[in-house]
Amino acid sequence: MGGEDAVTTLHSGPDSIYDVLGIGFGPSNLALAIALHEHTVRAVGEDGLRIGFLEKQRQFGWHRGMLIDDATMQVSFLKDLVTMRDPTSDFSFLCYLRDRGRLVDFLNLKTLFPLRIEFHDYFEWAAARVEHLVEYSAEVVSVKPVTEDGEIRYFDVASRDTENPGRLTVRRTRALCVATGLEPHLPPGAERSERVWHNSELLPRVDRLTSTGTPVRRAVVLGAGQSAAEAVDYLHRSFPDAEICSVFAKYGYTPADDSPFANKIFDPGAVDLYYGAPREVKQSLFDYHRSTNYSVVDMELIEALSQTMYREQVQGRERLRMMNVSRLREVEAGTDDVRVTVEFLPTGEREDLACDLLVYATGYQPRGIGTNLGEVGKLCLRDDEDALKVGRDHRVATAPNVSADIYLHGGTEHTHGLTSTLLSTTAVRAGEICASLLARRATDHPKADVTHV
Repeated sequence: MGGEDAVTTLHSGPDSIYDVLGIGFGPSNLALAIALHEHTVRAVGEDGLRIGFLEKQRQFGWHRGMLIDDATMQVSFLKDLVTMRDPTSDFSFLCYLRDRGRLVDFLNLKTLFPLRIEFHDYFEWAAARVEHLVEYSAEVVSVKPVTEDGEIRYFDVASRDTENPGRLTVRRTRALCVATGLEPHLPPGAERSERVWHNSELLPRVDRLTSTGTPVRRAVVLGAGQSAAEAVDYLHRSFPDAEICSVFAKYGYTPADDSPFANKIFDPGAVDLYYGAPREVKQSLFDYHRSTNYSVVDMELIEALSQTMYREQVQGRERLRMMNVSRLREVEAGTDDVRVTVEFLPTGEREDLACDLLVYATGYQPRGIGTNLGEVGKLCLRDDEDALKVGRDHRVATAPNVSADIYLHGGTEHTHGLTSTLLSTTAVRAGEICASLLARRATDHPKADVTHV
């Protein structure tokens, strides 16, 4: 940690030891914070849990770079932070609407799918109500096991103040809940630059170009999923004189399967079935139903893009170009432009394009547990395919001498199925982790009330 660092150690006695520390504070750990907070409010006269959450961002934020003003959610508002766990909670989206004075207006829209910017505002509203449990601008830099009498009973979590990197704080905890979300995925060898982005940066990058008046004559978007289609549509609207080229290996965008029976794969009960199924059945279920989430696009957006292309054909000025059954062969990023080579797969024909922007809409991937936990990750047990062993309660299996707990809020598709990284079961998952924490701590020595981080 370096001799120049100012280290603050917050554990000086049993009452200063946390029962759970959450790493990351996106929707998943926010839902857990609410569940734990509500338990504490109800548990009058009982010993509460001492909890805290550490988030490296300066404030709550969820996919801010893709908060396109007219984009809607792809899950029902009833799959908010609490309703699937406790419909009576006053942290629900409906309570948020009432608080904002828009409940009647929203009901009049007759929709289950709010604007994405509105749902983000809902998340911020909920996060503000439990802000006493969170420290922002706190980047976790190390997690170390603490051994007593040969048993690993605690973890020491060191976090760095992103506003003052020389300031480190160490907290001791009996349990961790890791919910650091997903990170942008780029193809091998791809590098970001001023003219090469991941779609997660879309809005701020476009705002910078439009505010400085930087001309955009052609933009290329690689990808075939919802984010790719949204990026294509947004760039087409933002730069009215530019050609927007959508490059993907499919023949056309695949519609998302949101039919009633397929959506049952996101039911809480489906997680139980998936968890207990043989490995080959899990793989089959994943393959059969990946079209509910991966590399698929809402039909409404597909039709809108198709209508735009046809309208441009009629007008004789085609700016929206679908380069299907194709892939990028070469990318050469210069100071003033990006040169790409696109190969049409059926014939092998190649086309060289000079463009001003290249946007990789190539998805996200879970952050490895080693990235967040370092040497503690070595205490976690793995199966014969080197995947983490995770209990139904989302608790990672650890070595026999480890009594401290590690929970994963996401990144468990191999054990819990497609919903592991999605909002669909966030409230239920938070409730399950909360219940497990309470059960695991039921026989511990007295705990302090929930306090500020």
